[in-house]
Amino acid sequence: MKRPLRPEEHRLWSVVAATLHPLPGRHTPTAPAQPAEPPPPAIVPKGKAPPGKQQPKTAPPGPGPAPRPPSQAPWPGPELIEPNRHHRIVRERDPIAARLDLHGLTYDAARARLDGFLLQAWHEGHRAVLVITGKGSRGTGDGTLRRAAPEWLAAPHLRSIVAGVSEAHRRHGGGGALYVALKRKPRG
Repeated sequence: MKRPLRPEEHRLWSVVAATLHPLPGRHTPTAPAQPAEPPPPAIVPKGKAPPGKQQPKTAPPGPGPAPRPPSQAPWPGPELIEPNRHHRIVRERDPIAARLDLHGLTYDAARARLDGFLLQAWHEGHRAVLVITGKGSRGTGDGTLRRAAPEWLAAPHLRSIVAGVSEAHRRHGGGGALYVALKRKPRG
């Protein structure tokens, strides 16, 4: 657990922080206003109040801190690929057998193409595929297809073939692409 800064450390940090400038294109975050520390209470013998002052009654404790909402899962879709398998896919020891690029497609067309692509890849016995969604029109990481693809991959009709999903390595598209690990096809 971190200890609070002592007054001299806080003053020193203020001097250092005042010399810093934000990077180009970034803004300076606004620090929350720090409440002034109340003066230390005067030491008074127990049961006696200072002359001319009444001893204040202590207020009953409040209801306490509000309960925290349940944390949201960082991944809104299917299971993540197991770490060892993800490493094999990144290193291409478990080769990426097929790639699908969804750039330029509408929402509905992209979903239909993704479903067909995954079913075909699974029928052909592929174990790992790459789905390129793109990062969005501004490169901010909030593209519609990028956000929707993990949810599509968690759809009930794909659960029987999708083993896991994870963000691709930088050389395979990084945040604008997904590795999709496919389950083995049953023998027979």
